Amino acid sequence: MVKMDPVQLRLLREVADLHDVPEGAYNFRANGTSVGRSTTANIDIQSKTDVSGIDIRIKPGTKHESVHIPVVLSESGLKETVYNDFYIGEDSDVLIVAGCGIDNCGSQDSEHDGVHRFFVGKNAHIRYVEKHYGSGDGNGKRILNPVTEVYMEEGSSAEMEMVQIKGVDSTQRTTVAELAAGARLVVRERLMTHGSQNAESVYKVTLNGDGSSADVVSRSVARDTSYQKFDACILGNAACSGHTECDSIIMDAGRILAVPSLEANNIDAALVHEAAIGKIAGEQLVKLMTLGLTEAEAEEQIINGFLK
Repeated sequence: MVKMDPVQLRLLREVADLHDVPEGAYNFRANGTSVGRSTTANIDIQSKTDVSGIDIRIKPGTKHESVHIPVVLSESGLKETVYNDFYIGEDSDVLIVAGCGIDNCGSQDSEHDGVHRFFVGKNAHIRYVEKHYGSGDGNGKRILNPVTEVYMEEGSSAEMEMVQIKGVDSTQRTTVAELAAGARLVVRERLMTHGSQNAESVYKVTLNGDGSSADVVSRSVARDTSYQKFDACILGNAACSGHTECDSIIMDAGRILAVPSLEANNIDAALVHEAAIGKIAGEQLVKLMTLGLTEAEAEEQIINGFLK
């Protein structure tokens, strides 16, 4: 693996919780270039030949293995789009860790747009973790626009954790999923914006098979003058169940728009949506402040607990 500088290593720790080279398969990307790759007997990674990106192929029956594919940018003005396709074999059970960290200390915008497509085989299970993080004291923006497509065969399941807590100036997250019979999708989004940041999340989940289900939940905090939009749509085309929820805390002069929607095209489609936006309750602050915390410390405790 090509040696990474201290800034890149810090970003790697933030987005992938890596302090060393992980066991199993991995592909590290830094400033537009692959800087390290490892495959296993069951997980193969190959570079695409037509566009920038990789193909990850997981053999049927693979259990208890992981794939790490983090991206870090530490050059101001760098913009890239990467296409990664995951082919998850039948009856497999794997962990996939992605994410991108941008450190921008310059005056030009830095941007990473990642397009991830998941083809989840019959009765396979994946846990997918995607973290976004930004840092740097430059005037250039840190921009991340992830696109995630999930195509799930019969009896498959996917648990997806989407996290963005700090430093990203602008993000547009788009997630599209199509589920066959008996497939199950669980999404947990955690988001915090501050300053003048802008974050938009769009989810469109189509339940095509009997017994398919989806549970999409977002928890977010909007601080300062930041803006958030949560737009989630679940379409039920079979005897299925779907739930979408947005639970948000608004602070300062922040703004939040929640647009949950449901479309039932089958008499046995059971679909529910929930949305709640509000400020931190005064009694919560008072309770913590009686324990010796300042108001600012009490707010941070409440926010940290809310976003866990």
